[in-house]
Parts: sequence; C-alpha cells; structure tokens
Amino acid sequence: MEARRIGPFAEAAPPYTLLHHHHLQHLKHHHTHHGLPTIILIIIISAISVAILVTAFLLILMLCRSKPAKNNARGGKKNNSSNSSRDDYRLNSHSIMTIDASPEIEDVKSSCLYGGSLGLTPQSRRKGVQVFAYKELQLATQGFREANLIGHGRFGVVYKGVLSDGTVAAINILHKEGKQGEREFRTEVDLMSRLHSPYLVGLLGYCADQHHRILISEFMPNGSLQRYLHPFDHEQHRQPLNWGTRLRIALDCARALEFLHEHAVPPVIHRDFKCSNILLDHNFRAKVSDLGSAKTGSEKINGQTASRVLGTTGYLAPEYATTGRLTTKSDVYSYGVVLLELLTGRAPVDAERPPGEHVLVSWALPRLTNREKVEEMVDPVLQGQYSRKELIQVAAIAAVCVQQEADYRPFMTDVVQSLIPLVRSFSTTFPSTSSKRQRPATKP
Repeated sequence: MEARRIGPFAEAAPPYTLLHHHHLQHLKHHHTHHGLPTIILIIIISAISVAILVTAFLLILMLCRSKPAKNNARGGKKNNSSNSSRDDYRLNSHSIMTIDASPEIEDVKSSCLYGGSLGLTPQSRRKGVQVFAYKELQLATQGFREANLIGHGRFGVVYKGVLSDGTVAAINILHKEGKQGEREFRTEVDLMSRLHSPYLVGLLGYCADQHHRILISEFMPNGSLQRYLHPFDHEQHRQPLNWGTRLRIALDCARALEFLHEHAVPPVIHRDFKCSNILLDHNFRAKVSDLGSAKTGSEKINGQTASRVLGTTGYLAPEYATTGRLTTKSDVYSYGVVLLELLTGRAPVDAERPPGEHVLVSWALPRLTNREKVEEMVDPVLQGQYSRKELIQVAAIAAVCVQQEADYRPFMTDVVQSLIPLVRSFSTTFPSTSSKRQRPATKP
C-alpha cells in the first residue's frame, strides 16, 4: 500500500469530498436556523390550548353553581324566621319593580299551567296543586247551590265545596272578562303554585276547562278580616275581635309580607294588600290571599311608570298612586293602613265621617305620636281591654309604616321583630282576656 504524501507535495483532496463536507455544514446551519421558530410555535400552541381548557372548566363550574339558584327561584322557599334562613334568602326589600305597560297576557313560567282549551298538557293528579275538571267542581258544590255561596271575592263569587277526597275548599269562580282577568288568573296560579308559607292561603288547584277559570283554595271558616272590622248590617251579631287577637292578626300579616318581600326569590309585591284579602281560620289565625295583582320585583334600580295603577283606594302608597312607581315599601304602606284599621276599627275611606275624618291615614297620622290622643282613637268595641304600653307601641309601628316618603318606612322584618314581644307579652300577661271572645293566641 502506497504511503500517503505529506507536505507540499501531498495530493489534493478529491472534489467530491469537499462538496460533501460543504453540504453537511450547510444542512447543519439550515437546521439550526429553522428549528428555533418551530419550537416557539409549539410552545405558543400549547399555551393557547391550556388557556382554552381552563376557560371551559371555569364556565362549566359557573353553570353548575347557577343551576341550584334557578331551581330555588322556581320552587320558592318556605318561610323561616330563623336568622340563618333570613340571611340565605333575603334580597333587597326596596327593590323597584319594572312594570309592563303592555296589555298582552304575560307568559307564565311555571310548569303547572294549563290544561283544557289552553293547549297545554294537564298535570296528573298529585299532592299539591291539582287540575280539576268543571264537572268535579259542580259535584263539590252541589251544582253551585246558593246555599253554598259564602261570599264575593275580587275574582267573582266564592262557594264552599267538598272535594272528592273529603277536603273542604273555597271555590272561587272568575267572572272578569278579557285579557286582564286571564292575566290575573294566570298570575295567581303561577305564584301560589310556587310560594308556600303558613301565612298565605294555600292553593289546592285550578280549573281551566274551556272558558271556565276557577281557583280552588284552602277554606278559611271565619272569613275575611273586613267582616269583623266593618261588618254589614246583617253581620252586626259577630263578636268583635279582642286586643290579643288583633295583635296576633297583625303579626301573621306582617310575616306574610315578610315572606313575600324577603324570602321569595325574586321578591313579590302583593300590590293589593287590604283587610278583605286577610282571611281567618278557625283559630282566628290570619292568612293573606289574592295574589292576582302581585308583581315580582327586579334587581333594577330605576323603575318604570305603570300605565295602570291597580289596588284599592285608601290603601295605595302615595308614590305608587301618583307615579306608578312600585316597590316593596308600597306594601308596607298598605300594611300600615290595615294596622290602623285594627287599632281604630275605622275604614280607610269613609265619606259618612265628619269633615277631616274621611281618610283614615290623614286623620290618624297627627294623633299617633300623641299618647293621650292615641287612646281616643282606639276602637270603642274593645271597651278599654288592652295594654296602654302595647297600644302606644302599635301606634308607633303604624305611624312609621304610613310615612309619605317610602324611604322612611321600615322593612317588614323590622315590623315582625317589633310585634313578636307584644304578642308574647299579651299571651302571658292576659291569658283570660285573650280567650274571652276568641280562642287564645298561641305564642309566635
């Protein structure tokens, strides 16, 4: 094998060897130049993917948390006076209602409506709100006999009936025509199907067969508060309500509005709270009825002016009567009027009274802060059977509830907490007096 030459006389490298070496250097340089952007691109894509996955996870978590809140709003909440329950479900009691000016029938979001001619599938019979056929109610009232007629409500006539399972019920036949009557019927069924409180008259069922619109409610044997405070001539034989029973009724009504304003989700404004819508059971415990005019509150700060103001003269809050601006404090004013009726035995508006005494609030408000004049205002049928200290406290509550400025009126929770000690005190101090005319008021 020939020795390789070294030095200046060495043989030159073959051309293909130099070319090959140059090509390898070029590939190495090319690979280094293009590899760096590729790595950066991979890192960016990976980061974007992780961000998308995290965002999707957060969205799913938010949806899962909001689902129970929606279920609570649909199902309503039972009233509970404990502090923990009140903290869980209380919303702003001064939330302003946005009122629909449109006359069209509102969509009902409850799953309980409707059967018959309204085109929706009727519910099967179950415990709770039921769907009744018209013929069933004919049988329950013996063909709507006049002997079973027990009164006239805002919807129409009310009959006493016995259902097929033996339940005694109040059967209220709607006589209002047009879209307004239909809307009130739908509102009543919708709200009463979802709201359950011992201080609200329970809805047992409804009938929507063809043109019939009938509500079947819990029967309240002692009728409305109005029949005791302002009886007709043929009802003068009724025994007047004693002081303890009036305190108990005031507390029951306050708890009903507290439930609607602060425990219902969203808050509910009754809008037609008055003594004819306060019904009494066999123990003279009060329950609030007639939510056909009620409105659910909103979270909006600015309300809208209503095209129509609903309610009863003498009970309407000034700001609602003049501007149509509706808040839960409008109900507080109406409650104050009822409290004045319990205190004085007078009607909210009475044209037969002497001049200056026609409107109860205008006559009473200047006297409520004067201890001597307060006693002069008391319903004479009580014949002095009351505690002067309790009388002054009730008068103070009434005075603050009927303030002209809505912001000065209390929340219903405050009213409830003010009345509880009075009811307890009376039940403990005057047990014999509380049972003199009505059954004794139990502890709250």
